[in-house]
Amino acid sequence: MTRVDGRVERGNRTRRLVLRRTVDIASVEGLEALTVGRLAAELELSKSGVFALFGSKQELQLATVREAARIFTERVIRPATETPAGVGRVWRLCELWLEYSRGRVFPGGCFFYGAMAEFDARTGPVHDAVVRAQRDWSAHVERTIDEARTAGELRADTDAAQLAFEIVALLETANALSVLHDEETAYRRARVALAERLRGAAVDGVPLPRFP
Repeated sequence: MTRVDGRVERGNRTRRLVLRRTVDIASVEGLEALTVGRLAAELELSKSGVFALFGSKQELQLATVREAARIFTERVIRPATETPAGVGRVWRLCELWLEYSRGRVFPGGCFFYGAMAEFDARTGPVHDAVVRAQRDWSAHVERTIDEARTAGELRADTDAAQLAFEIVALLETANALSVLHDEETAYRRARVALAERLRGAAVDGVPLPRFP
């Protein structure tokens, strides 16, 4: 039994090692750049060993999307929940996302922005996984806004879906311009725009976070 558990643990460690590399490659070069041979060579593993972990290129791509979602949750979504529901949590979510992009958690910027551009016009399981990730993120932003409205910190007539769309658009634009031009001005402009939008939607008298 000990030998079996040891093999399983070694397999899990190898899988984590491979996925840490695949998310970095995919964020810069795309999910199509992932190959068993390349990963085996770069990580000094056997091709058969890497293939045994995933079974196909498609499963490798799907596992990479799942790993990117796990990392994103750990770096952006979970920390924001430590802030009480309200405008402060919405703002914290935005700041965490901007830091996730600015800090290059993935070297190519936002992993999902790149994946959407790569698979938006395709069909199949990988496209569907990227769609789910995007919808989950947008829905989370909308829920966070709705919680702030329910808490009485955003006006009752706030259109949560519209505001979520605008927030996501500003975040993704900042990411795209920063990666393209290799500079950080876009993040400052996004923070200013996000702050103005939230100020405009906030109920009078609600203490606001420290905006730009």
